[in-house]
Amino acid sequence: MTGVDEREVQHDIETPAAVQIRFGIEFVAASLADATVVMSMPISGLRNPVTGAPAVGPLAILVDAAAGVVNHYRRQTDRWTVSSELSLEVSADVTDAMEAGAPPVVATARAVGSVGNAPLSICTLTCGDTEIGTGTVRSAFVPADGVTAKQPPRTSLVEAPTLADLMAVQIDTGEDGAVVLRQHPDPDLNNDIGIIHGGMASAGLELAASAVLNSDRSVAHLHTASLRVNFLRPFFAGGSSHYVAAPVRVGRSSGVADAQAIGDDGRVALTARVTAYR
Repeated sequence: MTGVDEREVQHDIETPAAVQIRFGIEFVAASLADATVVMSMPISGLRNPVTGAPAVGPLAILVDAAAGVVNHYRRQTDRWTVSSELSLEVSADVTDAMEAGAPPVVATARAVGSVGNAPLSICTLTCGDTEIGTGTVRSAFVPADGVTAKQPPRTSLVEAPTLADLMAVQIDTGEDGAVVLRQHPDPDLNNDIGIIHGGMASAGLELAASAVLNSDRSVAHLHTASLRVNFLRPFFAGGSSHYVAAPVRVGRSSGVADAQAIGDDGRVALTARVTAYR
């Protein structure tokens, strides 16, 4: 947090330190008074484990962290915030951020409108001098009573981990033969109430949707342009938790897919719609 007044960086149960460390998220600037946050995260070299193509999904982790903190800054003292909706929109310039050696993506987040019961924030995403997209997070308030910040032992990763390693996901095949991504439990990926970090789960949904949209393509991939996520209930990782997607329409130059995150209890925890273009 070089150059950031640590008094401005309040603890946030949604994106604890373990998640920030795992994905290289850093505070660049923060102002509690203005409810603004600037964070950065590297995404170059992160590839979809199914398609092998550069992955847009990890940007959702940065969006949820930065815009989520802005909503967190606006809460009452007896409340915490959790994400209820997330959106990500990127331009074709996002490919610049995926190239080897590209600088980290910077998210500049601010509040939108009054607080109400579901505060909204927006962030601009830039890589170097290029604006590559925007993201939004709408949050819900939860009582602070009973929320305990836990610091489990850090998970050891292999040297030079892949995106699959970072996200603790594994390619598998469902009963109908469709590709699914298994979400393995990993304490480093949980928020402080024991559920998978919202941005991380959103990234998993994008990976699954992108995989199904490109299942018959070895070249000329469809690249994610928009991701819209609804958080329906807590997403608990376990032996049965996974991401799965189904195409809505796949054309020559564009496609739409719906994805779901299925918790260890077998219930749908998150849903998303992904739109992609060639």
